Amino acid sequence: MCMIFFYLALLCSPLIHNYCFYLDRKTTSMSALNTSYLRPKEFILSGFTGMESYQAWISIPFCAMYVLALVANFLIIYTVKVNHSLHTPMYILLATLSIVDLAMSSLTIQILKIFWFNQRAIAFEACLFQLFCVHFFSSLESSILAVMAYDRYVAIYNPLRYMSILTHRFLAQVLLSHFLRDIILICLLPILTSRLPFCSSNVIPHCYCDHIGVAKLACTDISMNSYLGLFAISSIFGLDIIFITFSYVLILRSVLKVGSKEAFRKALNTCGSHFFVMLYFYTTLLFSGLVYRTGQKVLPEIHIMFAALYLLVPPVLNPLVYAIRTKEIRHAFLKSVLNKSSNSIKQ
Repeated sequence: MCMIFFYLALLCSPLIHNYCFYLDRKTTSMSALNTSYLRPKEFILSGFTGMESYQAWISIPFCAMYVLALVANFLIIYTVKVNHSLHTPMYILLATLSIVDLAMSSLTIQILKIFWFNQRAIAFEACLFQLFCVHFFSSLESSILAVMAYDRYVAIYNPLRYMSILTHRFLAQVLLSHFLRDIILICLLPILTSRLPFCSSNVIPHCYCDHIGVAKLACTDISMNSYLGLFAISSIFGLDIIFITFSYVLILRSVLKVGSKEAFRKALNTCGSHFFVMLYFYTTLLFSGLVYRTGQKVLPEIHIMFAALYLLVPPVLNPLVYAIRTKEIRHAFLKSVLNKSSNSIKQ
């Protein structure tokens, strides 16, 4: 699988090289015409335009969700780490998802800086790094959700061979291959954006740096950026959505074959909550991407609010749906708390 991604990178590299050469020629011709070409030292994030008077109030739920996401995901990581009974594929994936959620929710610090300190300026290099992080952690989230769907499929379809199929070695290989796929494809976005010439406004109509939001400020044709960005996003999220859908269809098919109403109710309850979280995650992702690319006239406030909640809501919902509702996680957490309390009393 890793070799597939390696060959994919080799196939894409000539296209990227030609595009960068095109931009270099474009930049040279612009300089020859005494056109104002520059790479701005910083960008200005517009934030929630038209809602400045409400920012103090809006910051309260944002801050509350951020703190909740930090606490809930940290507790899941801690619980899985200290309880050896949870060192199984399902709970390892939950802990991995929590690590990604911690990183993803921390990206909202930029939004809180706008709310509290009106700090809208961001350096050019920092903007590219933030752009990479937003798309990379989102793609990692999608990848882990896809692996978790496969984990549930094996657990229900072939429970007797669950531990022999999903070994720690196999799990590490799958996660590593997804990590390499995501980092190779997402790296295209900041690399191509850094080659664009910016010679007009440096105001990004957003509350954080986004690929197309930054690329649209360039004073040259960004069709290649748009196409390659769409290719990268489709290769990650598109394939993951197909795989997740296929896995859950097979899960429901397996449960229906059993014919047990109790098993069907339990599977429907579990799959329904998982499906709700995934639906929100992918819907907000697609909404944000389509608004940028199709040019649909959506109120900027609505678009920015959806994009901001896209970073915060999944890290809050994931612990509730995947972990706290799981009996083993609750019992393990209470056990670790009681053990720690008893040890403190003895000392």
